[in-house]
Amino acid sequence: MALKIIMDSDPGIDDAAAITMALNNPNLDVKLITAVAGNVTVDKTTANVLKLVHFFDQDVPVAAGAAEPLIKPFEDAARIHGESGMPGYDFGDDYGQPIAKTAVEALHDAIMAEDEVTLVPTGSYTNIALLFKQYPEVKSHIKQIVAMGGSISGGNMTSVAEFNVFTDPDAAAIMYNSGVPIVMVGLDVTLKALLTPATIEQLPALGETGKMLHGLITHYNDGNEESGHPMHDVNTIYYLLHPESYTTKEMWVDVQTSGPAIGATVADVRGAYHDGKTNAKVCVDIDDKAFNEWFLAEVEKIEK
Repeated sequence: MALKIIMDSDPGIDDAAAITMALNNPNLDVKLITAVAGNVTVDKTTANVLKLVHFFDQDVPVAAGAAEPLIKPFEDAARIHGESGMPGYDFGDDYGQPIAKTAVEALHDAIMAEDEVTLVPTGSYTNIALLFKQYPEVKSHIKQIVAMGGSISGGNMTSVAEFNVFTDPDAAAIMYNSGVPIVMVGLDVTLKALLTPATIEQLPALGETGKMLHGLITHYNDGNEESGHPMHDVNTIYYLLHPESYTTKEMWVDVQTSGPAIGATVADVRGAYHDGKTNAKVCVDIDDKAFNEWFLAEVEKIEK
């Protein structure tokens, strides 16, 4: 039986690759994709989700979400993902419209319609925080949250803060204190899960999907042509399908919401500050060779 998931995303090149993998794997049943401001503005992230759903001819509802963080001023990552968020491939202009519901309304309705669903946020967690504040009853219907973001070893926005958490640290704090089981798929593993130059070079020969991904990835200003490009968000999907490729540790994670360390995810590695309690399963290592092999195999299976 396919795992029911809901994605909350801010495409973004690596988000696009994650959505590609999720929409085309028979072991995953994508019930809804919501968009949030993050890598680029929410109008662009919503359009990018629609482009991907249309590209794969999928009947998955798409809802537009928060245009800005809860408190902190919005700061995008267009320098990494380009002005559109998905440069390098022409998706055309006819890709449909989001549903009339807001992301929070759509998330509430989709979650309450299921017995258990897994949330997969790969952008800032603003939509998730707004959902939990407005509809706390959804928490008991969520099996787990597998979230790309955070780090316990160093950041990419400051020395301690990762982009998704840094974008809306107040939302991240709400999510981590929600009581819902969380898997933190952060920079500790995503910076190891580089798509190698050899992997990227093979993509165009694997059909139109491979050409599309190759176009996006070669416009990605994260990583480089020598060592490869980190597919941060794809790790959420790979974890769901192959958790055995990850090493994890149960920890309590706090989020810094102010000051020069804003956006830092601080793990109680000694179990000293929360009476031994934990609120997250933190991914700390990955089989990067297996990740590359899986990525190519998945693209090759896609019929388009």
